[in-house]
Amino acid sequence: MRDFLHRSLLYAALILALTLACWLILGLVPALLAAIALLSGWLLFHLWHVARLTVWLQHPSARHIPDGYGSWAAIFMALYRQARKQDENRKRMAAALERFTNAGEAMPDGVIVLNGHDRIDWMNPMAVEHFALDRTLDIGSQLLNLIRHPAFHSYMAAGQFSQPLVLVSGNARDRVLSIQLVPFDLSHKMLLSRDITSLERVQTVHRDFVANVSHELRTPLTVVGGFIETLSDMDEVDSATLKHFLPMMMEQSRRMQRLVEDLLVLSRLENDPKAVEFDKVDMDALLNTLLIEAEGLSRGRHRIALTQHSPDWLWGCPQELHSAFGNLVSNAIRYTPEGGTITLAWQVDAHSARFSVTDTGIGIPREHIPRLTERFYRVDRGRSRSSGGTGLGLAIVKHVVARHRAKLEVHSRDEQGSTFSVVFGREHIAAAGQS
Repeated sequence: MRDFLHRSLLYAALILALTLACWLILGLVPALLAAIALLSGWLLFHLWHVARLTVWLQHPSARHIPDGYGSWAAIFMALYRQARKQDENRKRMAAALERFTNAGEAMPDGVIVLNGHDRIDWMNPMAVEHFALDRTLDIGSQLLNLIRHPAFHSYMAAGQFSQPLVLVSGNARDRVLSIQLVPFDLSHKMLLSRDITSLERVQTVHRDFVANVSHELRTPLTVVGGFIETLSDMDEVDSATLKHFLPMMMEQSRRMQRLVEDLLVLSRLENDPKAVEFDKVDMDALLNTLLIEAEGLSRGRHRIALTQHSPDWLWGCPQELHSAFGNLVSNAIRYTPEGGTITLAWQVDAHSARFSVTDTGIGIPREHIPRLTERFYRVDRGRSRSSGGTGLGLAIVKHVVARHRAKLEVHSRDEQGSTFSVVFGREHIAAAGQS
């Protein structure tokens, strides 16, 4: 601007000097005519540049800055630099906006941006999934017309957004959402939604677990407490009474001990993320141990058979495998009526190794099989407790099998017996005596 003024003053001084010179040489009239001609040319020069500037301002672009002469060259050059700077700023802002948009699109939580009238300005794909919205049709729509849950309407009407609202999504009854409204300027808000279905399920499992443990311990504690109270109220306790009470108290205390031991084993398996350090497991010795334990648990009420079709050993954790296989054997004995048969088998083929326990017991209805490995899940609760089961055996088996990258297969028919098999990959097979 200063350069433009300097140049304009210079041109005015030049015109004045030429006019004075013409007056001194040619007289007053020729001097006035010359002054008018010079001023007209100067005015046309500026009008031409102003016209070009006006045309450019209608569609400003750094690529199409008009060429200028004299002082206008500096003006157009300044406009060019300013236009280039604005283009660069616009590109940076567009890139930043695109990054923020991409970040919002990639967020695992739902995001809906609302204007001052609670109409949708923008939403990410996760919000579309959470609330069953349409990104094409629902932009600009009133949010309360799209989410018709009464609890959500009450949440919006209350205007207290410091705490999230837990809501069951309308498009999937088994999806639980935690939603919260966050104002971020004078009028706009963001609605954030998070899928907490898995967390709710875990919390439900924990609540059920505590309730089940409490229920399992209540009966033996009540029995033992009742016996102790009865004995303490008696002035004299004869040996016959003791022989009647003490075995039942011992049985209930053993039941609590088994439950606590299984809980400790299950807790260790669930809370130890470290990979299992495998060692070679002598399957001959393990099967013989399981056979002896099965005969002791059966006390002659069943026929226990051992069919070993392979001399191969197994790579794994001996203690964990003993625990898992032992639970399968003890379950088979508990659920097989007296006179039935329990068969232990160890088989190896070209693709896998399989330990299986087959019984001729009461069997399992098909609808119960998918839930057998849940903690405290029982097909027949009364029979399970009376046989001494804790309801945790198959949950322990599931974790041991997973830690050994194996799989548990269950084949059973109601009243026709069951076969529980643990199938290992070929990489777990070890030659007998291999170091």
